[in-house]
Amino acid sequence: MKIGLATQMFLALILGCICGLIVSAVGINPAHFKPLGDVFITLIRMVVVPLVFFTLIAGSSSISDLHKLGSIAVKTLIYYVGTTAIAVTIGVIIANVVQPGVGLTISTEGVKALNVNPPSLVKVFMDIIPLNPFDALSKGNMLQVIFFALFVGMACSTLRKELEVVNRVFEGLAEIMLKITSVVMLYAPIGVFALMTFTVGTYGLDVLLPLLKLIVAMFIASVLHVLLCYIPCIRFTGLKIKHFFSVVASPLLIAFSSTSSAAALSSNLQSVQKLGASKPVSTFMIPLGNTINMDGAAIYMGVASVFAAALYGIDLTIDKQLLIIVMAVLASIGSIGVPGAALIMITMVFTQIGIPLEAIAIIAGVDRILDMMRTSLNVLGDATGAVLVSKLEGDFVLPEEEAK
Repeated sequence: MKIGLATQMFLALILGCICGLIVSAVGINPAHFKPLGDVFITLIRMVVVPLVFFTLIAGSSSISDLHKLGSIAVKTLIYYVGTTAIAVTIGVIIANVVQPGVGLTISTEGVKALNVNPPSLVKVFMDIIPLNPFDALSKGNMLQVIFFALFVGMACSTLRKELEVVNRVFEGLAEIMLKITSVVMLYAPIGVFALMTFTVGTYGLDVLLPLLKLIVAMFIASVLHVLLCYIPCIRFTGLKIKHFFSVVASPLLIAFSSTSSAAALSSNLQSVQKLGASKPVSTFMIPLGNTINMDGAAIYMGVASVFAAALYGIDLTIDKQLLIIVMAVLASIGSIGVPGAALIMITMVFTQIGIPLEAIAIIAGVDRILDMMRTSLNVLGDATGAVLVSKLEGDFVLPEEEAK
């Protein structure tokens, strides 16, 4: 019996956890497993930029009506901003209920704040426009790549019939990159196993216990966001919940084990198209969402802010909690294309409400576990958005097995 890729990766994840505990117990250095995981991440990142570039050009060039492209863009931004606002609100509410920082005694003596300087919002938006498109491609600056690819695609959509061969070339290149991606994914179970062995072997269970309530609060808020926000959107499309999650299992497992949205991008793009999302919508939303849609990070900001405030004895009044929500939504957009986005986002929020930045160093002890949850949620949010907007645009095609 042939075992599907998603099942293989799930088994690899479980075996990786077990192996990590064994490695930690017998004293073997878990770093020995890391190169196998790094190979997987590097292979995925190798295909991400050309895949996004060619698929986005092929998708946008197929939309001859620029009004339709604008309609997709507006619906996309409304979805991203709306779900982010819901996410951070849920995070703040759950943190107030669970109160992860109350009663916790962690010494802050000698803990130094991480030196992070958030860029101004104006600079962030100016940096969307690439000075040199080829430099953006070589450096993997995804938002600049998306910006340039959209321009190329829109230009292609205006070509005369005798030049339509250019569009077919880009469509062919996109298919080639998808084929390469499917080959790379054959290595995924090995990569997932190695990454989980390294993570569990390095961090173990001891580091989790002092901040267990913080992890639990993050988990509860993430599950609630899925139930209250994503599930209704999925049901609206007509997809069965079980089928949806079985198809997106691969990108979710990649996101969870690698803590990299970029690593899951190509798999997520293929998954949503298999679910029935149109190429124009999916090739626009998935790369863009990979850069600016951060529901998981928004929940993290809400939970971490309430946790840190309680840890330092700071009273979070209603107006400060509302400020957290507003700042989290703005920060999720304002951290576009910036490495270490979640760290910069939480720094911006802490600064605004007067929480010492030293709290970030305390949270860093379990950040890998929190990062697994928030990255998975980010990727799930992108997938949900792609099928939802396709449905709203009238481009959604229900898979045959769902239509029966």
